[in-house]
Amino acid sequence: MQKGNIGVTTENIFPVIKKFLYSDQEIFLREMVSNAVDATQKLKTLKEKGEYTGELDDLTVRVSLDTEKGTITISDHGIGMTEEEIDKYINQIAFSGVTDFLEKYKDNANNIIGHFGLGFYSSFMVSKKVEIITKSWKEGSKAVKWSCDGSPAYEIDDAEREAHGSDIILYVDDDSKEFLDKFKLEGLLNKYCKFLPVPVAFGKKTEWKDGKQVETAEDNIINNVEPLWTKTPSTLKDEDYKSFYRTLYPMHDEPLFWIHLNVDYPFNLTGILYFPRIKNSLELQKNKIQLYCNQVFVTDQVEGIVPEFLTLLHGVIDSPDIPLNVSRSYLQSDREVKKISTYITKKVSDRLKAIFNEDRKAYEEKWDDLKLFINYGILTEENFFDRAKDFSLFKDTEGKYFTFDEYKTLIEAAQKDKDGNLVYLYATNKDDQYSYIKAAQDKGYSVLLFDGQLDVPCIQTLEQKFEKSRFTRVDSDTVDHLIQKEEKSKTDLSDTERDNLSAMFQTQMPKLDKAEFIVEVNALGSEQRPVVITQNEWMRRMKDMSRYQSGMNFYGQMPDTFNIVLNSDHALIKRVLGDAQAQLSEELKPIESEIKGQEARLAALNQQTEGKKPEEITQEMKDDKANTQKAIDEQKEKKEGVLRGFAEKNDVIHQLIDLALLQNGMLKGEALDKFLQRSVELIK
Repeated sequence: MQKGNIGVTTENIFPVIKKFLYSDQEIFLREMVSNAVDATQKLKTLKEKGEYTGELDDLTVRVSLDTEKGTITISDHGIGMTEEEIDKYINQIAFSGVTDFLEKYKDNANNIIGHFGLGFYSSFMVSKKVEIITKSWKEGSKAVKWSCDGSPAYEIDDAEREAHGSDIILYVDDDSKEFLDKFKLEGLLNKYCKFLPVPVAFGKKTEWKDGKQVETAEDNIINNVEPLWTKTPSTLKDEDYKSFYRTLYPMHDEPLFWIHLNVDYPFNLTGILYFPRIKNSLELQKNKIQLYCNQVFVTDQVEGIVPEFLTLLHGVIDSPDIPLNVSRSYLQSDREVKKISTYITKKVSDRLKAIFNEDRKAYEEKWDDLKLFINYGILTEENFFDRAKDFSLFKDTEGKYFTFDEYKTLIEAAQKDKDGNLVYLYATNKDDQYSYIKAAQDKGYSVLLFDGQLDVPCIQTLEQKFEKSRFTRVDSDTVDHLIQKEEKSKTDLSDTERDNLSAMFQTQMPKLDKAEFIVEVNALGSEQRPVVITQNEWMRRMKDMSRYQSGMNFYGQMPDTFNIVLNSDHALIKRVLGDAQAQLSEELKPIESEIKGQEARLAALNQQTEGKKPEEITQEMKDDKANTQKAIDEQKEKKEGVLRGFAEKNDVIHQLIDLALLQNGMLKGEALDKFLQRSVELIK
């Protein structure tokens, strides 16, 4: 028997391994099974080289559980180890046997998973004791047993084992008993070992017999040794890709389409990326791409390898060239990773462009699902727009699709403003904004439909990319002012008439949570609606963006500001003004006269103090100005009271306000009920 201490630089190596070296305790199983697969792959390589002349026999790696003994055993029929190799590769931490092996057989080595040197020691994260019973493939080798209880002390002794290979026996620690659960263990094997290149068995398959599940003689193989991404694309059919997608994501609808990655220069990378169908924002999930290293699952946190916008895709990426730290769970910052990310972006862009060119009709049918990915790329990837502009589409409210260039040609003649800017009109909801869309179309304008999750956030980027262009929502102004061809037409009302009209409607506007109304009077033409509600494009856009971008919460907290535009050319507005003048003229005349007189007095007082230093203005002058301003405010308040009293009893004002609110989905509850009752009364 040989005894000794593991060659480490500190007595505390095992606590370090247990706490810090590996990011996730459960990956011990991945490391153990991966090592067993490595040993098996090495034997295949030796057989191909002619150095091993025996039979390969059954190369299945077997994982077994003994709940009574509290052990997990990983067995393989690989190359095994001699006592000298145990001393070199197990007792000297971080001196990897794989490194030596790859150097010797670099031109002809089967996929060797482990090249980190510390994988075996992950077993001590869950074990109070670990045993290795191993026998080398080399002629005349004896079986040996290595054991260690988690301290640097180990023992090596003779053992019994007929065939070459290794059994790793983990005596699970008391604080890791959850790994002795069969279903837990099977779940981890499915997670980490589902596509390993050597069969991995965990117990036997079961069948339903005599009212219960019973074991059969057939091994329960948990992995597919030849996953789809390892095969040549030309040998595969659409159904193969769909079937593999169902294997990865059993509860998902079939994908829109997929991209098969297969590159061997300047790095090795294979994989399949799927564009999923996304019905709503609840399905908008990242981390659905699985990263593998030679068919061993590493992580689904792929932000470092896959560009941000493509983390919305589903699928698999496998590369032996991705630099990992010893835990295989975190990507190192590396220029090669950036190259891989750039390649994937290019490959996805090329594929999308090819699909668009090959079958535009089918591409258009998928666009509503696809545009989320494209928009996300435009927003997050600096140079993606230059690639995406060739296969990005606009959809109008009639359901027709256009490339960016096609749409520019379509609207160039009709939709330029007086300053030469091309104005792209858009709606976010066809039903809610129907009347605004129709008014724009009646004027000969085209309206885009931006009803996707990231359509509106993309507008600012598009405005930066498109020359002399701006985007305006179709309800952000009255139709004549959406695309300003000439100076705004002026109303023929006097200032007093305009002020009185505004005040009557302003006093009757409802008090809505987080909403403010500003009434203004414009001449819109007798054919246009009497009252139109608009919302400033810039402010609304800032509020929309505040939902997606941090640092813009200020805009998100601001109330929505709506402009209530009274059309002074419309007969109903004229009627309201005429009725008010007829009923209130005598009452308002002295108030308005008093206001004018006091305003003239205030103007004279201001003129007297203009240019004077503060110390030159007497207290009497200050008091006179303050009293005059107070008198003006009192008269204006009195006037507003008169106008409010008229407006409160005027059904036409209330009906016009409610119609405008109803059109914009803002009339609800009690207010809607009152509107319906009033409508019935007006019809009688």
